[in-house]
Amino acid sequence: MESDGNFPLSKKPIVGDVFEIQLDSSSRRFFQYVADDATQLHSNVVRVFRETYRIDEPVDIRRVISGEIDFHVHVLLRVGFKLEVWRKCGSAPPPGDLDLLFRNSSDYGNPKVKVSKNWFVWKINGPHEDVGELTPKFQRAEIGVIVPPASVAHRMRTGKYDFFYPEY
Repeated sequence: MESDGNFPLSKKPIVGDVFEIQLDSSSRRFFQYVADDATQLHSNVVRVFRETYRIDEPVDIRRVISGEIDFHVHVLLRVGFKLEVWRKCGSAPPPGDLDLLFRNSSDYGNPKVKVSKNWFVWKINGPHEDVGELTPKFQRAEIGVIVPPASVAHRMRTGKYDFFYPEY
């Protein structure tokens, strides 16, 4: 497990890389790059860890990646790096089993639709499955849109995204 600082923009992030987001002047949280999803524009999928750490605390990558997972999200890692929202702090083997389910609404982006009945779900690199109304079976699926870096940081700070998304 290495801690090698940031990667240059010319270098592609590698599955397993661990990143940190500074939440405020004294705390930070971490996430790990776990997959690429061809179903969602070949975006990067990361798992965000729940625990908050002090800024002055040394990074223990083993401890970080053994922590509880808060959520999974599609991102563009290089964009977040370029905007200085996050920085690479190490690398560790990614999880072997990624049985993740994502959801999206065909009504996304239409603020007039408060509750959608046009949902589809998918697993990483799998086909979309139209499900219409989002039944309890699919309500735990993560929002599958590619989330801007600042919105990922916002959710890590507050527990919610800072953009409109239809309810179910």
